[in-house]
Amino acid sequence: METWVLLALGAAFLQNLRFALQKRLAGALGSAGGAGARFVFAAPLAALGLAALCLARGETPPAPSWAFLGFCVGGGLAQMAATRLIVGLFAHRSFAAAMAYTKTEALQTALFGALLLGDRLPLAAWGAIGLGIFGVLMISSPPEGLRPGALLDRRALIGIASGGLFGLSAVAYRGATLALPEGDAALRALTALAAVTLLQAGLTAVQLEVGRRGDMARLLRAWRPGVAVGLTGVGASLGWFCALALRDAGSVRMVGQVEVVFTLAASILMFGERPGRREIAGVLVVSLAIVALVLATR
Repeated sequence: METWVLLALGAAFLQNLRFALQKRLAGALGSAGGAGARFVFAAPLAALGLAALCLARGETPPAPSWAFLGFCVGGGLAQMAATRLIVGLFAHRSFAAAMAYTKTEALQTALFGALLLGDRLPLAAWGAIGLGIFGVLMISSPPEGLRPGALLDRRALIGIASGGLFGLSAVAYRGATLALPEGDAALRALTALAAVTLLQAGLTAVQLEVGRRGDMARLLRAWRPGVAVGLTGVGASLGWFCALALRDAGSVRMVGQVEVVFTLAASILMFGERPGRREIAGVLVVSLAIVALVLATR
């Protein structure tokens, strides 16, 4: 199996684990603190990882260019905005239906990659991405399905916008790694990751202090679970960044949709829930789509 596929699969697994840890932390600190832990504790870990890699190799980080900084800022802001939109979906009753629309991320990522970076995918790969989105919708949509009358309601538009912003951030992060003049995939990925997380941590700290005084202090006091969130977050992000340095963003994010399979497996193993026929069929469709995509892009 190709390296970028393994990296994307590992990143999806760690991201699923990070979400579980964040959910537990949010119960004690609120949604703002739980979401902020992802950035606040990840930034120093990413910086330490970059320093350790450079010391071990006797190298220095690649010199940043204006294009690199632009991609980092654009990607970091897009990711934060997408996260805020997802949080806003919690206020709606049909949360599951709205969340299903965020799963159009893989297709939007491929489109952004073609438009902004000139990524080119064979026709078979586009078909695999479409098949994967169908499988993900089978797993994540509510039992009553996605009503035709709600295809363009406010919740659907929020979900689609969130997926688009996540796709835009993935393309920007690939652009950041490609904009660095030197270094292998790991060095370029860690350099971009450190820059992005430092920006996001700074913005998060300001938001927490402005939103409600004392939230940042409470988050720092919860450093033990926060570090666990940071470690899994850095691991997942590093996997994404390395994969994006090796492959087009649309293919990487499509393989990353295997996260819904991990989520379904966790619900079975940890909570004793039994999936229905539609969920099982969706898992098979997503798995088939990933295999088809890998074969189409070899």
